[in-house]
Amino acid sequence: MRLLLLTIGLIIATSALGPRANAQNYPWCAQYSGRDGGGQNCGFVSFAQCMATVQGMGGFCVQNNTYQPNLPMDLTQVPAQKRPAR
Repeated sequence: MRLLLLTIGLIIATSALGPRANAQNYPWCAQYSGRDGGGQNCGFVSFAQCMATVQGMGGFCVQNNTYQPNLPMDLTQVPAQKRPAR
């Protein structure tokens, strides 16, 4: 009985962990100002999108200095698919 409860507890605990969260990787950040120090949101793909979001809120946009664009896949390293024989 103890082993069964331990097994069920381990299954529940490991399923609750779930996948890890990934950091946002976008080129523009909104800097919000406020009484409590404001905040930052680096979830914008363009300067115009960022500015449209902060308009009227008392913020500004800056480039994300940690942004790393996704590099295109090098097609020379992809193995060619074999065609079935006729």
